Amino acid sequence: MKETIIKLLALLIFLPQILYCQTEKRETLYFAQFNIENLFDAVDDPNTNDAEFLPESEKFWTEGKINVKLNNLAKVINYLNNGKGPDVLAIEEVENFNMMKRLCYALKDREYIPAHRESKDARGIDVGLLYDRKVFQIEDLKTIEVILPTRYPTRDILHVTLKHKASSEIIHFFVNHWPSRRGGKEKSKVNREAAAKTLRIELDDFFVQEPNANVVLLGDFNDEPMDQSVYRMLKADDFNCGEEHKPNNMLNLAYKKAEQKDGSYLFARNWDMIDQIIVSPALNDGKKLEYECDSYEVVKPKFMIIESGDRASGALPTYMGSKYIGGYSDHFPVGARFYIKADKN
Repeated sequence: MKETIIKLLALLIFLPQILYCQTEKRETLYFAQFNIENLFDAVDDPNTNDAEFLPESEKFWTEGKINVKLNNLAKVINYLNNGKGPDVLAIEEVENFNMMKRLCYALKDREYIPAHRESKDARGIDVGLLYDRKVFQIEDLKTIEVILPTRYPTRDILHVTLKHKASSEIIHFFVNHWPSRRGGKEKSKVNREAAAKTLRIELDDFFVQEPNANVVLLGDFNDEPMDQSVYRMLKADDFNCGEEHKPNNMLNLAYKKAEQKDGSYLFARNWDMIDQIIVSPALNDGKKLEYECDSYEVVKPKFMIIESGDRASGALPTYMGSKYIGGYSDHFPVGARFYIKADKN
């Protein structure tokens, strides 16, 4: 009896601490990346080569098809983060700010704000960032020009600085859409290496000023985590949560998925992990803002998957060649969870 009473007293003493550990408050955030595949308006821009997506083109791109595209994209984006939508979403292949706004209007469950700047891409497709204004406020927005060896115009890298409202944590998002593999992967790799070098120089200068900054790189890199542009030139390493890593080297959340032959884009029946999220060491240092270990995922909703044919298991696009399919995108989105530790009083 005496022993039972002692055990009960011990439980009463330590119970508050146990409950505190179990209910420790921390806010979870979900960041995502999605190449939305040719979100064009139906109006001719004389300054870009957008003739492919006009009402009089072979694809007969009309307002009706744009509305289908917007609704389909909204369905995918709302599906992310267990049906809650991402807190921050990087997108590629959007024609202009107006189309970003229309996408935000289609996403009615969150209060998304678009961040965008026009780039010099010949087709007129840009990158952008959507963030929920209930969660974040914008602090700064600028672009980084990528100059290719051929001088052919390409997409800028978009640098968006957001402040988390609840914690005041500052996070720097860099949105990328590196040059394509047109002409073959080997022949075109110098262009992606130029983009990698441009971004790495920017990061090196940035980390001199803010060595412990929260940095998140998102985008369609058109190269995989093991390729030289990403692994060696950008210095984006594989890593294990909590382990030491090289100072100032970035940590590639997509690396292990790529090793497992998973991917976000199906090409010639092979999966390519070209959509990636890469973070600075500050998001794996055990302090305030942290990556939730092993939470990086390629999101493949059943409604978005091609069921048969040469592209079976891939993502259902808007067009296959010139044939209108009315799908979503030729890329699957990727996402990862992060959390902000509550301050101890």
